Amino acid sequence: MKRTWTIIGVSDVAASFKWYQSLLGIPASAPGHTYFGQILDSDGTVLLCLHAWGSHEHPSLTSPDSATPGNGLLLFFRVDDFAEALSRARALVPVLEEEPSVNPSTGTEEFALRDPDGYYVMVSALSAA
Repeated sequence: MKRTWTIIGVSDVAASFKWYQSLLGIPASAPGHTYFGQILDSDGTVLLCLHAWGSHEHPSLTSPDSATPGNGLLLFFRVDDFAEALSRARALVPVLEEEPSVNPSTGTEEFALRDPDGYYVMVSALSAA
């Protein structure tokens, strides 16, 4: 099996770690490092990696001033607890970027919000409405 590890630059790994755990309904834990953390599913699958801006001199993670965070990137999560995820999302942000609607291409409900660093996050139901 092959897996992709999506890594995004964030200003505060611990705060972003907590934010994504809350959004996805993952039990609270601390990231492994102050500069890097992995959001894991219950089976240990890596869902998202959070990397502090400027750590380790990775060219594309040097600074949010080099490019707008999220430009050209859509974080897309499929969840099996859509209604609960929507409730958690509403508790995290004052307004959603996109209110819940059914995607005509997939037949699944989805909504969108911005994370603390400005990344656009789409949350979609795992199965059709």
